[in-house]
Amino acid sequence: MKAEPAAQARLLDLQEIDSELQRLDHRLRSLPEIAEAAELKERADALDAELITTQTKASDIERHQRKAESDVDQVRSRAERNAKRLDSGVITNAKDLQSLQSEIESLGRRQAELEEALLEVMEEAETLNAEVRRLAEEHEAAAAAFTEVTARRDTAAAEIQWDRTRLIQDRDRVAADIPEVLRDFYDKLRSQYEGLAVASLRYGRCNGCKLVLSTVELNEIRAAAADEVTRCENCRRILVRTEESGLNAPVAE
Repeated sequence: MKAEPAAQARLLDLQEIDSELQRLDHRLRSLPEIAEAAELKERADALDAELITTQTKASDIERHQRKAESDVDQVRSRAERNAKRLDSGVITNAKDLQSLQSEIESLGRRQAELEEALLEVMEEAETLNAEVRRLAEEHEAAAAAFTEVTARRDTAAAEIQWDRTRLIQDRDRVAADIPEVLRDFYDKLRSQYEGLAVASLRYGRCNGCKLVLSTVELNEIRAAAADEVTRCENCRRILVRTEESGLNAPVAE
C-alpha cells in the first residue's frame, strides 16, 4: 500500500486522538460514582422493602392492640356493672349474690390476663414503630446520598462527553487529510490490535510493541520508497517513519 509521507504522519495524529477517545470512554465507564450510585440504589431499595414489611407488621400489631384494648374495656365495663349491682343491694337472694360475686372475681382474673396480654402487644407495637422510624430515616439518608452521587456522576459524565465531542471534531479534521483506503486499513487494524493500529519508528524501536527492530528489518524500511506504507514485523502495526527513526545512516547487515 502506498500513501504520501504527510498522510502517513497524520495517522499518528489520528491514533493519538483515538487513543485519547479510548481513555475517555474508559473513564466514563469507570467513574467511581457509577459503582457508588449502584450501591446506594441497592441499599435504598433494600431499606424500602424492609420498611414496607415493618410498616405492615406495625399496622397489624396496632389492629391487634385496638382489639386487645376493646376486650379489656368490655371486661372492665361488665365488671363495673356487676359491682354496681352488687353494691346497690338490689340482689338479696344469697345464691344470686354468690353467683354475682363469683362472676366479678372471674372477670377480674380475665381482665388481669387481658391487660397483661395488652401490655405485651403495646411493647411490641412500640418496638415496631421505633424500627419504622429508624428505617425511614436510613432510607431517607440513602435516597439523599443517591441523589447527590448521581448528580456528581452526571456532571462528571457531561464533562467527559464534552471532551469527546471536541476530540471527535478534531478527529474529523485529521481524518480528512488521510486517503480513504489508508484510513480504512487503519480502522481495520485498530479493531485487531486493541485500538492501537499505528506507531512511530523511534531510534530503531517500534513504539507499538516497544521492540527494537533487527538490522535486516531496518535496512528494508530504509530501502523502501517514502510513500510505501511499512509495518512492524513483530506486532504488524503500521510503522510511520519520522526524523527520529534512526534511518539516516545505513546499517550493515
